[in-house]
Formats: sequence, C-alpha cells, structure tokens
Amino acid sequence: MRRILLTYILLFVLGLLAVQAQQPFNTLDNRDRYGNQVDPSTQPDSLDTGTDVQSIPPKLYMWQLSETLGNRTIVPADTLALNFQNTNLVGGMTGEYNFLGNLGSPRLSRIFFNRQDDEPTLFMAPYSSFFVRPDQVFFTNSNVPYTNLTYYKAGNKVNGEERFKSYFSVNVNKRLAFGFNFDYLYGRGYYANQSTSHFNAGLFGSYIGERYQIQAVYNNFFMKMNENGGIANDGYITRPDTMAEGKKEYSSTTIPVKMEQTSNRNKDFYIYLTQRYRLGFKRRVLKEEAQNNSVQQRFSPTAPTAPIASSIAPADSLATGSLATDSLPANNLAMGDNLSLDSLNNNHALPEDTNFVEEFVPVTSFIHTFKIERARHSYQSVSTPDENAYYNKQGVSRDSTTAFSVKNVFGIALLEGFNRYAKAGLTGYISHKFSRYDLMNADSMTVDRFTEQEIYVGGELAKRQGKTLHYSIDGEVGIMDKAMGQFRVNGNMDLNFRLWKDTVNLIVRGFVKNTLPSFYMRHYHSNLHVWDNDNMEKEFRTRVEGELNIDRWGTNLRAGVENVKNYTYLNQKAVPEQNSGNIQILSATLKQNFRAGIFHLDNEVTWQKSSNETVLPLPQFSVYSNLYLLTKLAKKVLTVQLGADVRYFTKYNAPAYTPSIQQFHLQPENDQVEIGGYPIVNVYANLHLKRTRLFAMYSHVNQGMGTRNSFLVPHYPINPSLLRIGVSWNFYD
Repeated sequence: MRRILLTYILLFVLGLLAVQAQQPFNTLDNRDRYGNQVDPSTQPDSLDTGTDVQSIPPKLYMWQLSETLGNRTIVPADTLALNFQNTNLVGGMTGEYNFLGNLGSPRLSRIFFNRQDDEPTLFMAPYSSFFVRPDQVFFTNSNVPYTNLTYYKAGNKVNGEERFKSYFSVNVNKRLAFGFNFDYLYGRGYYANQSTSHFNAGLFGSYIGERYQIQAVYNNFFMKMNENGGIANDGYITRPDTMAEGKKEYSSTTIPVKMEQTSNRNKDFYIYLTQRYRLGFKRRVLKEEAQNNSVQQRFSPTAPTAPIASSIAPADSLATGSLATDSLPANNLAMGDNLSLDSLNNNHALPEDTNFVEEFVPVTSFIHTFKIERARHSYQSVSTPDENAYYNKQGVSRDSTTAFSVKNVFGIALLEGFNRYAKAGLTGYISHKFSRYDLMNADSMTVDRFTEQEIYVGGELAKRQGKTLHYSIDGEVGIMDKAMGQFRVNGNMDLNFRLWKDTVNLIVRGFVKNTLPSFYMRHYHSNLHVWDNDNMEKEFRTRVEGELNIDRWGTNLRAGVENVKNYTYLNQKAVPEQNSGNIQILSATLKQNFRAGIFHLDNEVTWQKSSNETVLPLPQFSVYSNLYLLTKLAKKVLTVQLGADVRYFTKYNAPAYTPSIQQFHLQPENDQVEIGGYPIVNVYANLHLKRTRLFAMYSHVNQGMGTRNSFLVPHYPINPSLLRIGVSWNFYD
C-alpha cells in the first residue's frame, strides 16, 4: 500500500510540473480580489466593484479509441448532471445488471444484447463495473489543465461502501497531452464475509500531429473479494417471522452465510499503444472551402440521444489538425451546431488581408497498434474436507492461473474525402496475437502451460463524412493456428433525415461471427474444477438490429433478432457445455421520455424472448422508470433534480453464482428458485452548482414490503435500505 501511495504522489507531482509548463495558456491566476479561486467556466463579467476580470475559458474535448485500429470517437465530457446519483451503482444506470449486492461485486447483464465477450479473461469479465478496457479509456485535449475528483459513500463505517476517483489531464502544448487516473473502491459488505477492495491506477498520453499521431495507455488493476456463498436460508429475508427464535427482523450482518475464509484475487495490467503516420499534400484554398472540408456533423448512430456536453468547445482553440478523418469515426459523434473539429487539415492562416489558407489533406495512413496484457486469478478457501474434490481432499484450495498475451496490428488506410471521388475510406490490416496460459497440473504443485497464436487478416470500408448517410463494414478471417476457420463481419448504417422540425436517426447494424469459445471455457484446472474441451465447436452467431431515434419526441426504439448455434454456457454444475442446436433471441427496447413543465417521466422497457429458456434463461420484461422534477434556482446557477426511480423485471430462473470460478451459471437442478417480480425503489436529490455535482439518495426504500424477494442472484440478497451520497468536482486550472 505504501508503494501505491508513493506512486500516486509521484503522479500528482508530475501533474503539477506539467501545469507549470502550460502556464502560457492562462496569463491570469483566475482569482478574485478576495483571493478566492474563480471557476473559468462560470466566471461573471465583473465583480461587485465593477472591475472586469478576464481569463481563458476552459475548452476541452474527450475521445475514446477502437482497440483494433485505434480509430478515435468523440465522446461527451464526464460532466453528467442528470441522474448523477446512478453513476456508482453496480446495477448500472438503469439497473439492468444482476449482482451480489455489495459494491464492486461480479455482475451479469439481464439484457442479452448488452452482454460483452469474455475479454480479457473469463475471470475479469464479471467486473465490468470497475475494469476499464482500452476502448473505454478517456483521452482529453484542453487549453487548461483539467481535473475531476469524485467521492461516493454509502452506509456507516462498519458495513458501508466508499469509492474515490480522480482524473487529471494537461496539455504540454497544442499537440501533446498526458494525464493519469486513480480509482479506489472499498465495500465492507452488509452481509458477513462479503467485503471488496479494488484499486486501479493508470497513465495515458497522446500526441496528435499533422502527420504523426500516437496515443498510449497503461492501466494496473488489483481486485480483492471475500466470498460468502450466499446466505444459508432465504427465509431470513423473505419470511423472517418463521425463522429461529421467532424474530421478525434480522440484522443483515447476523444472517448465517455458507462460506468463510474464502476469497478471490484478480490482478491485471496492460499497455496499449496506437500510432499512425499520414501521407498527404497541402493545397491553398479559400477559407470558406477549408471550413466546409472540416468535419461538421450531427451524427450519433449508437447513442443518438446523448449530445456532447456544453463544455466541449470548438477545436480551433486547441490543436490544429487534432482530429483526423481516418481517426474520427462518425459513430457516436453528436455535435453542437457550431462544433468544427479540424480533422482534414492543419490550417495555417496567411496574413489577414488574404482569403486563403494552407490546408493539409491526408491521403494514406500507416497504422500500428500494440497491446501487452497479463491477468492473474487466484482463489483461496479453507472449508470442510470434500471427497468430490479433484485434487486436494482436505478442503484447502489455493488455485491460480495466469494469462499473458501480446498483440500487434499493422494496417494501411486510404482515407475518405481527399478528393471528390473518394466517397469512402478503405483500410486493410493484419494482426498477430500470442497467448500463454499457466494452469495447475494434476499434482496441484506444478504448472501446465498452454500457448496459442492467432493471425487474422481484415479490412474496413467506411463512409463517415456527410450529414445524411453513413456506413461501415469491417471483417477479419483467421489464417493460422487457433484462428483457422474463425471469422467476424460487422456492419452498420445510419440514415438521417428531417421530419417536421426534428432530425430522425434510422440505424441498422448487425454481425456474423464464427468463433471458438474463450480459452478458459476450453481449459481450466483447479482443486475443485477441471475441464479440457479440445473438441468444442465454433459458435456461429448472426444478429440483425434496427434503431429509430426521434429526439424531439424523446423516443428511442431498438429491436433485433439473433441466432446462436453451438451456444457455449456453464451448466448446472458450473462446467462448460455446448448446445448443438440453434437458439433464437428476440429483443426490443423502447425508451420514451415525457415532460410537462418541470416534471419529467423517463421510461425504458425491454422485452426479450429466448427460444430455449433452459439453456439461456432471460426475463421477459425489464423496466426502468424515473419520475422527477427538474428546475434551476439561485439565478439559474443551481440545477435541482428531485425524484424517485424504480427497477423491475419479471420472474425467471436467474443464473446462480459459484465463488470458486467467479462465474454465473445455470441453477443446480436440486436448488431452483425464481428471481424477480420485486420492484427496487430509490428516492434522491441531485444538485449541480457550477462545476460541482452532488447527490443524496435513499436506496431500496421499499425494503421489507410486498414479497420481500429482494434478490438479484439466487441466495444473494441486495443491500438493505441505506443512505448514499456523492460529490464530484471539476477543476479547470
């Protein structure tokens, strides 16, 4: 822990030094005559003396990367004011996840279409509420240093939860930026032997030049979780009056649990780097023409209702040539009317008495991405002797496994838009991945090592410029070792058109995949579980999905169908198994928001149907509804949101959880219970004052009411009602 603190202090000092290097951006110290720091984004024109105070207003934008080719996508800055109270919930913003109750515990989405692949490993996948993949890292470019500090707290010092997050980014100059992030989570647990402790620290940096661009990130994760196996008897929650001693209520900490002295540990670090060199030419054009050549779009096919935060400013105040077309997909790009990202050119204005500028036009990009990752999982348990154990019959388990991988991708792209005939961009690439896995051997003392290599060739055809039609088709096919016979093809298209006074987004997306199950579904050795499935068939999956968004009406409709052949799952004994037949999944989600003055009602309803509920159980309906009033007070500088929300899903045989492999699986045949049919209600107050966000929420206010069936996972009750608070500060200096 001492080394962790020293590392964090060092990062903070480096950040301060970088701030000093950036001082020319801000010639004033941003303080009023009383010595108080002034928020540049909300600074008044004058103080009570009538003296004008001037400063450089903060202007920033954020982006994320696609992992394969390093394409960049503009994303909203992390300044969410609406529904800030939901940002730290393990169940997600709309409560779509099943989880064990405690902060930082494993989770699984009830919405099948929202489930992700088991990457980087099977054991890290359930920690999606904490683990950050390379394509989820936020990069920032700003004209002033940007810092965000966020703190969440729930309950008391004995059983409660706490989380502290910090994010810092600074520009050394207009092209070079770097920063770091820190995330610490501690959930003591409202039920015995359930505590969690997660830590993440990372560095990131970017250089966005006219010809050469590079972005890199390092992240290190350490996650600890004690396991209790669930409570001994659900009656302590559902029928407390019938339990021993005739008590009508039980304190959650006194309810007996199934396991003790049992824990899981996950350690993961990765280094991800993407770089590209662009060839092109310069031409002298009219200023108006150069402006028309820059990317000015209002397009967000996968998140059409999520506009970029108002704090994101035009890029002409930042690095010229900072966002290139070959690295800025239109996907997820929702812009303001005047947001002009200098993506096609690096304008160098001639003297003001001329009407021309020099414009750099990229034609070809050479691309390289690199990723190295090491993930280690360990499980320790001291329990009663078990004659059914594979190795150690004495009841002591010390299982561990390590996965190590190195991946390189080399590509070349012919860019869209370098002349009027280049209506689409074309990219080709080749990738190589080396993977090594260490497992316990049969004697439980030595190591059994597996190695795999995968080589893929792939390509992409994409049109991302323009306002009306955009599309992209990408795919890859394996040509060596474990990649042989595997392929993936993804496609999406969006059409944007006017309907009365609104713009309608119509989106179609889909994929075809033929892939092997992940390594740990094919091989795993431990004291309690052993399997080697060398003969597993490839999963063949096809999906077609459509989405309609009408922002003015507050309507978003999404529907699709997927067919899966050789679906791979964990059976009733938590052992991998394949279903040789076909399984169809139908799904439809409607988001409809209503407003009457300051009163709002936001709704999201998902219907889904699995053709094989035994192998793939899904709730038929999942509902989220949020009723609140939203207004501004104190001369419209204080935004107030007061309301209550509810999460509900219909009953179904939800997946059970096995601590020894940290996985969700089908419920055992002799222990079938239905989960669902129980609403979870929270009431909250959410405030936004200038650069500060804060909330107070009383969660699960309906505890003990109705059926009392407050479970999201069999035998794992959710936390009792408790007070949650949170605060987040943004600093622009």
